Formats: sequence, structure tokens, C-alpha cells
Amino acid sequence: MRSASLPVFPWDTLADVTATARAHPDGIVDLSVGTPVDPVAPLIRDALAAAGSAPGYPTTAGTAALRESMVAALHRRYAVTGLTSAAVLPVIGTKELIAWLPTLLGLGADDTVVVPELAYPTYEVGALLAGAAVLRADSLTQLGPAAPPLIYLNSPSNPTGRVLGVEHLRKVVGWARERGALVASDECYLGLGWDDARPVSVLHRDVCDGDHTGLLAVHSLSKTSSLAGYRAGFVAGDPAVVAELLAVRKHAGMMVPTPVQAAMVAALDDDVHEAEQRARYRNRRDVLLPALRSAGFTVEHSEAGLYLWATRDEPCRDTVAWLAQRGILVAPGEFYGPRGAQHVRVALTATDERIAAAVQRLAV
Repeated sequence: MRSASLPVFPWDTLADVTATARAHPDGIVDLSVGTPVDPVAPLIRDALAAAGSAPGYPTTAGTAALRESMVAALHRRYAVTGLTSAAVLPVIGTKELIAWLPTLLGLGADDTVVVPELAYPTYEVGALLAGAAVLRADSLTQLGPAAPPLIYLNSPSNPTGRVLGVEHLRKVVGWARERGALVASDECYLGLGWDDARPVSVLHRDVCDGDHTGLLAVHSLSKTSSLAGYRAGFVAGDPAVVAELLAVRKHAGMMVPTPVQAAMVAALDDDVHEAEQRARYRNRRDVLLPALRSAGFTVEHSEAGLYLWATRDEPCRDTVAWLAQRGILVAPGEFYGPRGAQHVRVALTATDERIAAAVQRLAV
């Protein structure tokens, strides 16, 4: 069975420490996953409800209104130019796309998928589902003479919050084009740069000179609009690759429900609620970051995104257990690759009250 080749689902290994954290007299502070906790904006809920009577099948390509909204939002929010409605495609949450992208592209046992050394686990899972090999690499020199068909980028990074600069991105794009590789850039946290961080899309003119050939950018509304429960995301980039994905997805019935498409239009067309959500996460970061440092943690990178990448210079499971004793649950860094063995990932996705509780517990 294909499932036999997959790793254990990482969060299933946290049962013991979860029980410990839940036993805290004031309850658990769950900072282990990046799931939104804030209410969905009313205008999005209203759009969902208004489209709730649609009886027919949704369009795999997305409605004309949705395609226009995706193109417009990328231009308005991230200065991406040159896209047309044929270069965007809605997906049933970006985890779905990432998990099936190697399969949708026809990759198999003779292929290698390159993922970051510290990476969202689904990049590896997607390669394994297709029967492909996985190579962890952060620099082009690590790849040697290889010509992999698919290279994942993730900036800002999950788990580290690291932001890749324009020059780094340009080098990867140039290297990939010389070898005919597709670059898939996971940009789910692109709008969440903190302090002086300036995350930029792989589709930005400064990175690709306005040429989107061989490039895909993956975007999620889970973080920017708290739509994790809606399963609302999209991919944009090379129109030829998007057309190939669309053709396969039509056969596979990978369709975003019509009410969710309507909700996506509302979310993409409105920047006010996005700014308000960003401010909530900034405030939580401003509270939690100094508390971790005062408790003896070193926080590395973390200049963007929804996580703090922290270490006490000990095995990550020891740190997880130490925090669980204080009722705080975090993710072991080993979930994201061997280089995370002495780190933990601390999410900002908890209510203000729970973040305040974590800060109080860290001070004891």
C-alpha cells in the first residue's frame, strides 16, 4: 500500500506531551499548529452564504470573477504584474496542491523533488505519493550536476520564518531555467513580513524579469483571511503549467465548491480585514518573542510568518517536554528535517488571552 511508504503523521507523536499540557490547571496553550483562531470577517461569511444555493457543479478553473480577483490581489498586494486569468487556478487548500503536485505533473520513480533542508512536511509527502525521491538542499551547490524536474521554495519559511532575498531567488530561477526545472514557490506567508523583512514573490519582476515561464507561486487564504476551514487557496504562474494542472484536475474532480469560490472573491477584493488580521499576529509576536528570550530561548530567523523558531541548545523533544510541563504545546523542530533537532516551532496562532497565559507561564 502507498500509505506504508509515508512517514508517521508528525502530530500523532505528540499525544503524551499534549496530555501533559492539557493537565495544566489553567488549561493548554496550544502553539503547536498554525491553525487560525480568529473569526472569519463578516463580508466573507456573507458571500459564502449568498452563494449557498448553487445546485450545479463548480468550475474547476474558478469563476471569471474569482480569476480576476486572484490576478488583481497579487498585483495590488505583492506587485506581481503580467498575469492573466489563464495563469491562475483555485485549489482545495494549498496543502492539497502541494501533496499532489508531483503526481499532477506526472513525476515518478525516476525523478527527484528538491525541498528546503527545513521544510513543511507535505513537500516530502507529495514526492513520496508520486514515488519520487526527495533531496533536501538550501543552496545550488548542494545540487551538483543534478537536473531535478521540481524545486520547492518557501519564503517566508515554515518553520523558520526566514525570508529569501531577491538575489537568492534570481539565482534559483536562473539555475532552474537552464535545466528545465519547475520552481514551485510556497508563498502562504508572503504578506506577513515583520520589522524590516520584505518578502517578495517569485513572480515579481525583480526576481523573474517579468517572465513567469517555469514558475508557480502557491497562495493560501488560510493565514491572511483565517479561511483554513474553507480550504481556499490558489496557484499562479506559468500559463502552460497552469493549463496542464487544470486539465488533470478536471479529470480528477478537484473542484473548489462554488460558495467557497464566492467567499474567496470577497476575501481577495478586501484588504481591510487582511490588514486587521496581520495586526493581530504582529501584536501576538510582539508579546511572545521577548517572553521566549527572557525565558532563555534563542530565537533565530523568525523575521516573517506565523512562527518563532526557538532553541535552548538541547534536543527538541526535551524542550517540548519542558514547555508541556508549563501547559504550553509546541512543535518539535525535527518535524521539519534533521537540522531542526535542537529547535522548536512556536506558533502565533492562539488567542490574545492564550498568548498572555503563555507569557505568564514562561516568566515563572
